[in-house]
Amino acid sequence: MILPVIMAGGSGTRLWPLSRGNYPKQFLKLCGEHTMLQQTVLRLSGINHSAPMLICNEEHRFIAAEQLRAISSQNSGIFLEPVGRNTAPAIALAALKATKENEDALLLVLAADHVIGNQEAFTKSVEAAKPLAESGKLVTFGIVGNKPETGYGYIKRGESVNTDSFHVAEFVEKPDLDTAKKYLESGEYYWNSGMFMFKASAYLSELQAHRPDIYKACVAASENSSTDLDFIRIDKEAFESCPDESVDYAVMEHTKHAVVVPMDADWNDVGGFSALWDVQEKDAHGNVFLGDVKSKETKNTLVYGEGKLVATVGVEDLVIINTKDAILVADKNKAQDVKLIVNELKAQERQEVTFHREVYRPWGKYDSIDSGERFQVKRITVKPGAKLSVQMHHHRAEHWIVVSGTAKVLIGDKEQFVTENESVYIPITEIHALENPGKVDLELIEVQSGTYLGEDDIVRFEDRYGRVK
Repeated sequence: MILPVIMAGGSGTRLWPLSRGNYPKQFLKLCGEHTMLQQTVLRLSGINHSAPMLICNEEHRFIAAEQLRAISSQNSGIFLEPVGRNTAPAIALAALKATKENEDALLLVLAADHVIGNQEAFTKSVEAAKPLAESGKLVTFGIVGNKPETGYGYIKRGESVNTDSFHVAEFVEKPDLDTAKKYLESGEYYWNSGMFMFKASAYLSELQAHRPDIYKACVAASENSSTDLDFIRIDKEAFESCPDESVDYAVMEHTKHAVVVPMDADWNDVGGFSALWDVQEKDAHGNVFLGDVKSKETKNTLVYGEGKLVATVGVEDLVIINTKDAILVADKNKAQDVKLIVNELKAQERQEVTFHREVYRPWGKYDSIDSGERFQVKRITVKPGAKLSVQMHHHRAEHWIVVSGTAKVLIGDKEQFVTENESVYIPITEIHALENPGKVDLELIEVQSGTYLGEDDIVRFEDRYGRVK
């Protein structure tokens, strides 16, 4: 049985301001009713597989777990990376865990942020790869290109292994346009998808042979791991010492057992706004409008409107992204350069790089509606049965006004129920907690006032989500 390993640790900076550090593109609904992570799991339906294993950032653990729960998907563990170290170490962590349970475990390594339009073709390629991987080959999936793409690395095929696969002749870096055209015309090159299948033991053997430093660091990180519900926390110090390396550079370019299985499945890694425009359904003028959009004389333009009306007149080949706290306007052909803006925002330590105005938490979410020098207003949503930590603040007081649902509130040693149109006041330094005992979402308005309103002014005493240090 195949064990899917889904890598969900990317940051997605090329899709800013939709994608942020604390809520990157794999957790967004960019192409349909499900998020990209959920789509990755759901497209496994045609394959005989065990519950998938996830690898994600520590900060994204509750988002990942909740999105799996929302589609009723079990998991074989969620690895939490304390720092990003690229794909070679991430896969090694999964392989080490898999071999403890089954020496012949067969891994299907997938990225959580790809779009695949033809699920049947995807399933067919995976099934073609299975006997090769079972025989000890390290299989990579090569995308059958339909245009001279300069944004992807390429895989050159060698002699055929069978009717469905080829030996890998070489991995090629991203080419210029003329070279990409030659690759496409030759029919011997595929886009490098970053998807793989191999035995966990075969991968570890090749990693140990070619990059023993990565192998040793991952073994040390795994040996000192701990579990918390579905989450697997590895040894931070050991993993931080691990080199940052992709699976291609660490293993696939060196092994003598690499084979490529072509995949013609309408694949797209949605690496930028032009790619997002490519995969969406367009109107008669080539436009993609998501949200509340009105247009006149507009062509080949992508507009995303969140929370307010966006109107365009007489424009062409633009990307217009409107979120609650940031607006991007870019030439569609230069939209990849949004990373330059992101780098500048990072240098200025702007919070828009990391946070949306709406922030998700394991108990629900909050939306920062307004703020000033000594106040902040949030709209808070608490899921049924969820509870915020028992906490206190040194620098701020809070007023809670219930809009809908019923709140169970602890203030000091007094517990009370607060219903719609009722409010409570929490003084500075008072220990308090908020819980939703009901069956529907609890909505409330929180007004904070004080000298310091940062999220780090929280002292937690009890927390069901493991956030008490």
